[in-house]
Amino acid sequence: MADLKAVHGAAADARHRSQASAKTIWRELSAVVKIGIVNSNLITTFAGMWLAFYFTGEHFLENLHLVFFTLFGAAFVIAGSCAINNYIDRDIDQYMERTKVRPTVTGTMEPRRVLWLGVALVAVGTVSLLMTTVTAAVVGLIGMVTYVFFYTLWTKRHYTLNTVVGSISGAVPPVIGWTAVDPSFHVVPLVLFLIMFLWQPPHFLALAMKRCEEYRAAGIPMLPVVHGFAMTKRQIIVWVACLLPLPFYLFSLGAPFLTVATLLNIGWLFLGLWGLKMKDDLKWAKWMFVYSLNYLTILFVAMVIATLW
Repeated sequence: MADLKAVHGAAADARHRSQASAKTIWRELSAVVKIGIVNSNLITTFAGMWLAFYFTGEHFLENLHLVFFTLFGAAFVIAGSCAINNYIDRDIDQYMERTKVRPTVTGTMEPRRVLWLGVALVAVGTVSLLMTTVTAAVVGLIGMVTYVFFYTLWTKRHYTLNTVVGSISGAVPPVIGWTAVDPSFHVVPLVLFLIMFLWQPPHFLALAMKRCEEYRAAGIPMLPVVHGFAMTKRQIIVWVACLLPLPFYLFSLGAPFLTVATLLNIGWLFLGLWGLKMKDDLKWAKWMFVYSLNYLTILFVAMVIATLW
């Protein structure tokens, strides 16, 4: 009986170790591919695809294969790009609190394997997007090249414009979603691209203000590091103001959407202007960052809901 209990105990311990190991592997992979970024970009990818179905008169349920290949492909291209970014940035990630525990910094994952994982993910994701349209695959690769080469390898370490350059790749997902359904030119994906492009500088500059000293230690020339908080706050306000007219190009989504989008823009601009009077710059930056996250989610969900009325 004692031997039987020992056997059961050993088996239970083995299961626990196996589960713990699986959780560790998943946690490390999630960190390497930046699963949070992947998930948030899939929201905008889906919105772009949904709007393409709506404006072209195609039916969502009759095109589930496109939905699968688009979301699968976009997720893998984005995840692969993030993995390559982690490989390249492993020397500076050690200086920042939010990045110093990444597997590429701690050494729990071999850097070369992370690089090849990223390349493989991009390759598989591109093939998946090719199952929709060539245009979608090309747009996905444009986003990857911009993020890896023009942002990570070039501007991030040398110019304060790195945020603007990085915004190009961040604005690509809704265009991937649209072109997977309709590869021809249309004003809607252009507006979606511009919304995403203009949203990112105030979002990431607010984060840069919060993490200013970490960026300084890592030698990354973010705007608040080089030119200070006052200029950064003014630039954030200008970027937010540029968002104001864009919802009106989507007037066909109806008055409720335009109302929600305009209120979101006015609220963000008001919060930005309020920051000119606030003495606690970091508190303001936190408010702006949190608002930007909610802004993006509400805006793109509102786009989808508007088509259901």
